[in-house]
Amino acid sequence: MAFIVKKTISGNDYYYLNENKRIDGKIKTKSLAYFGKTKKEAEKKAKEFIANMTEQKTKPTEKREEKKSGEKIIENKKIPEKITIEELSNFCKAKGFVFRSSEIYGGLSGFWDFGPLGVELFNNIKKEWWKFFVYEKENIIGIDASIISHPRTWKASGHIANFNDVAVTCKKCKKSTKIDKSEVGKVKCECGGEYEVLGEFSLMFKTKVGALNAEEAYLRGETAQGMFLDFKLVQQTSRMQLPFGIAQIGTCFRNEIAPRDFLFRSREFHIGEFEFFINPEEKKCDLLDDEHLEIEFNILDEETQKENKETLKKIKMKELLKKGKLEEWHAYWLAEQILWLKSVGLTEIKIREHTKEELSHYSSATFDVDYLYPFGSKELGGIANRGQYDLTQHQKESKENMEVFDEKYKNKIIPKVIEPTFGMERIFLAIMSKAYQYDPERENIVLKLPPKLAPIKAAIFPIVKKEEFEKICFDILKDLKKEWNVLYDKSGSIGRRYSRNDEIGTPFCITIDEDSSKNKDVTIRDRDTKKQIRVKISELKETLKKLINEEIAFEKVGKLVS
Repeated sequence: MAFIVKKTISGNDYYYLNENKRIDGKIKTKSLAYFGKTKKEAEKKAKEFIANMTEQKTKPTEKREEKKSGEKIIENKKIPEKITIEELSNFCKAKGFVFRSSEIYGGLSGFWDFGPLGVELFNNIKKEWWKFFVYEKENIIGIDASIISHPRTWKASGHIANFNDVAVTCKKCKKSTKIDKSEVGKVKCECGGEYEVLGEFSLMFKTKVGALNAEEAYLRGETAQGMFLDFKLVQQTSRMQLPFGIAQIGTCFRNEIAPRDFLFRSREFHIGEFEFFINPEEKKCDLLDDEHLEIEFNILDEETQKENKETLKKIKMKELLKKGKLEEWHAYWLAEQILWLKSVGLTEIKIREHTKEELSHYSSATFDVDYLYPFGSKELGGIANRGQYDLTQHQKESKENMEVFDEKYKNKIIPKVIEPTFGMERIFLAIMSKAYQYDPERENIVLKLPPKLAPIKAAIFPIVKKEEFEKICFDILKDLKKEWNVLYDKSGSIGRRYSRNDEIGTPFCITIDEDSSKNKDVTIRDRDTKKQIRVKISELKETLKKLINEEIAFEKVGKLVS
C-alpha cells in the first residue's frame, strides 16, 4: 500500500510517497520517491507515479529480473529516471555530504557546509583537477592568493564599474531574480511572465579592513586577479618562460540577489582556473595535436542563438578553428577542459559560444562548457580569451611595469591570456547527480562514484563479531589508512552493511571470515557488479591501488567467488 507522508525538517515541509510491504512476516516501510514541498503537488505526482507502477505491472510483455536460484524474482518498478535538485539536496544532507550553513538558526541563503563525506569527495575532485592541470603539465604552476586584495585591484580590473547584474521581478508570479544586461527585454520568467526591471546591483561583497580607520575592501568575485597581481613575482621566482600558466583553486564570493538550485548558484563558492600567458605574436600552439583537433562535441553557436534557436551542431575542434571562432591556444585549452571532464566521468556536455552582446568587458571570445544535469542543461565552466586587458589595466593603475622578456622572440611584451575556468561546486553536483542511481534489484540507492573520487575507498567488515576477525580487521584498517580514507563497520547484517556503503559510494567492501584466519586472505566485493574475489592480505593494498586507479578489471584481480 502506497501513501503520502509529510516530514518537517528545519521548519520546512517535505512530502514523500511511502509503501508498506510484508517482508519475512513483518511489515516494513520503504520510501519510494520525494514529491515536493506542498501536499497538492505531492498528490498530483503520486497519482502519476502509482498509475505508471500499475501500468508496468499489468503489461503482458513486461520482463522480470532473472536471478540466481534461491533468490527472489523482483518485478521491474517504474522509478523516476531523473533526480530533482530537491531530492539531491535532501540526499546530500541525509548522508553527510552537504549541510545548509547555520541550519540551527534557520540557515543563511547561498551558503553551504560540506559534511564528512562531502569534504572528502570535494577534496578528491580538486586533487584530480590539480593533478591534471598542474602536476601533469610542464608549463603550469600553482599559487594560493588571498581572498581580500587592495581595493584598487577591482577598480583596475573593471569589476567595480562592470560587475553588475540587473535585478528583476516577475509581474506574474512575483519571483525576484537577476538577469544579465544583455537579457533585458529578451527573456521571460519560467512561469511565462514578463520581468519588471528594479535596477542594477553590484555582485561584489563589501567589507572593512582595519580596526579604527577601517578601509573599504572587497571579497574577491573571481580568483583570476590574484594571479594577475602575482604574475611578475611568479615568473621571476619560478623562472618560468612564456608560454606558461598560473593555476589556483580558491573561494570566491558574489552577492547574488536570489541564490538557488542548491550548490549551483551560491554566494560563496570555489573556482578552479588558471591564467595561461602567451606572447601575442605566438599564433601557433605546438601542444595542439590530433587528439585535440579530432575531439567532437555539440555546440550552440552564436549564429543559432541569434535565430532564437537552441539547435545543437556536432562539430570537431579543427572545424571550429577553420571557422575562425577561436585561436589555436584557445582551442587547445578548451580541448583539455573536455578531456579532464571525461576523465572524471562527465561526458554529457555541450559548448555554448557567447554572443558579442554578452561578452564580458575583458573578453574577446568566450565559450561556456554546459553539463546536462538531470534538472536541465547548466553552465559547468568556461574558457575566455582575456587578451592583454588585465595586465594592461593593472599596469596603468599601479604604475608598475607588467612586461616580461620573451626568450623565444627576444622582446619585452605584456602577454595575452587564455583563461579556462571551472565551477568546482557545479562539478561536485554533476558527479553526484550522475552517480545517484536506483537499483531495482537491490531496492536501494547505489552511488556509483568513480573509485578515485569516492569519499571512502573501502569498508572493512568482520563477517561476525568475533575477536580474531576483529583483530585482522584492525590490522588491515591501520595499514590501509596510511593510503586512503577507509572505515570499519561491524553493525548489523552483512547485507545491511553492503547497502549502507552502496548508498554513500564506497566502491569496495572487504570481508574477514573463517578462511581469512586459515588462508590469510579476504573477500573484496565490487559495489557496481556485486561480484566478489579472494585476495591475499599481503597483496591487498597493491590490489586496491590498481582497482581505485582503474588499472585492472575487477575479475582479473583475484579468484572470483561470486
